Amino acid sequence: MPDHTHFGFQQVREDEKAGKVADVFSSVAPRYDVMNDLMSGGLHRAWKAFTIARSGARSGHRVLDVAGGSGDLARAFARRVGAAGEVVLTDINAAMLRVGRDRLMDDGVVVPVVQCDAERLPFRSDRFDIVTIAFGLRNMTHKDAALAEIRRVLRPGGRLLVLEFSKVWKPLGKAYDWYSFNVLPWLGRHVAGDEASYRYLAESIRMHPDQESLRSLMEHAGLVNVQFHNLTAGIAALHIGFKE
Repeated sequence: MPDHTHFGFQQVREDEKAGKVADVFSSVAPRYDVMNDLMSGGLHRAWKAFTIARSGARSGHRVLDVAGGSGDLARAFARRVGAAGEVVLTDINAAMLRVGRDRLMDDGVVVPVVQCDAERLPFRSDRFDIVTIAFGLRNMTHKDAALAEIRRVLRPGGRLLVLEFSKVWKPLGKAYDWYSFNVLPWLGRHVAGDEASYRYLAESIRMHPDQESLRSLMEHAGLVNVQFHNLTAGIAALHIGFKE
């Protein structure tokens, strides 16, 4: 019997999840950035700025942005590492990758763009100083495999930064649930023309490991000195781990 995993609150076969996630992001790609601003009140920009600040990126560094979508982090890293460095933008979804590539080119930023599966990265071991993944890990079928692959391509001493929705501060839980399961689908229907994808978003956040569980998952993948920072009362969290 095939193994099953979660797709939001649904149970699906593991070999079906990637296709279902692809359908979600192919649908939302044209309005992805507008929806991010509306859903978070612009907070996602502050969370990403904090990620960049904690990355330690400097001139000459090699950076891999996994599941980089619309290219926000890749753009910021390209400015930090300069001509002496390298930034590679990847995503498994072609529609999202086109959005990111086009936005970067419109801003005069040209970086390598690679469509690939984070569970099977097409890069040599010990290549990158920094790997980032923002709001992408929860959509992956085998998070442990993706984290192991990321560790493989990091150089010794390199760091992984995972920015992801997480477990909100308990006193805010009821209000956050109401917002997630009422406002987000409403925005999806009226702005992006896709209510189901944004209902999946709310459900996928609830199925993602909480802060301590994700730290344990990163440690199990071989990363060390893993720490996390709660952002906006735990709506999001930034986890940072290193390769020995």
